[in-house]
Amino acid sequence: MRYRDRKGNTYIVENGQEKMLPFLYGTVPGRMILKVLTCRPVSKIVGLWQSSPFSALTIDRFILNNNIRMKDYVPAKYASFNDFFARKIRRSRRPICEDKEALITPSDGKVLAYRVKDDLSVRIKNRTYTLNELFDGDDITQEFPGGFLYVIRLTVDNYHRYAYVDSGVKSENTFIKGKLHTVNPVALDHVPVFHENCREYTVIDGDNIGRHVMMEVGAMLVGKIVNHHGAGRVKRGAEKGFFMFGGSTVVLLTKKDIVPDNDILFNTRKGIETLVKLGEQIGHKKI
Repeated sequence: MRYRDRKGNTYIVENGQEKMLPFLYGTVPGRMILKVLTCRPVSKIVGLWQSSPFSALTIDRFILNNNIRMKDYVPAKYASFNDFFARKIRRSRRPICEDKEALITPSDGKVLAYRVKDDLSVRIKNRTYTLNELFDGDDITQEFPGGFLYVIRLTVDNYHRYAYVDSGVKSENTFIKGKLHTVNPVALDHVPVFHENCREYTVIDGDNIGRHVMMEVGAMLVGKIVNHHGAGRVKRGAEKGFFMFGGSTVVLLTKKDIVPDNDILFNTRKGIETLVKLGEQIGHKKI
C-alpha cells in the first residue's frame, strides 16, 4: 500500500492483513475460514474477550508492535483492550483548522477523494461498492451529483475517535447491518465472495459547508461503531463517536461546491492515499 504525507513524502507499507486478504477471498480454504470469522457468534466472542480485563495484558505488546506514541494520549489506566483502543488523545495533538469554510477531516487515516458520477464505484475493506450499494439504496445520494466522496481508511495504530466536520443540524443515525455473501465452498476461485461490513450514517445540514453525509464502516470482526448523538444540533470538531477494535473507515459525502485539496486529488488519481489527521483541512469551498 502506497501513501503520501502532506509534505509529499511517499511511503510503501505491507502489513500482515493485506497479505492475508487475497488468501481469504481468493481461495477455497480462505473462504471457508472467512465464513467462520464473520459469523456473529465468533464476532461476539472476540468482542467479549477484547472487553475483558484479561485482554489488558496484550496492550503493551500492541503498543510496541504498532509504534504508538502514548505521550500523545490522555494518561489513563485501561480496564481492557477495547478501553485502550478507544483511548482519548490530548486536544493539543489534534487542533481543529480555524477556517470554518475549510472542510476538515473527521478522523485520522489515509484518504482518497472521488468525484461523484453515475459510474462511481469505490473499494472499501476488500469490497467494491457503487454509491447506491454503499448507502443501501437511500435516495439521499441523488442530492450530490458532481460532489465528492472521501474515503478515510483507519489502521489499528490510528486514533479511533472521529468528529463532526461542521456545525449544523443532523438527522438520526441510519444503521446498515453487515452480511457475508457466500458461495458453495467447492466453487471456482473466480466466483465473487465478499463481506459487507456494518455501516452507520447520518445527514448533516452544515452551517458552513452545506448538506453532507458522514458514514462509519465497521471492521470485519468486531469493529463496533459507537455514535454519541441522535438527531439534533452538533458542533464542528466535537466528537461524534468512536470505533471498537479493528481497522475501520469513515466516509464523507459533500456537494460540488466543496472540493478536495489539490494534493489529495493528485494523489488519488495516482492511486495513492494521503495521510491526514483529525481536524486538518482536506478541502475548501470553490471560489
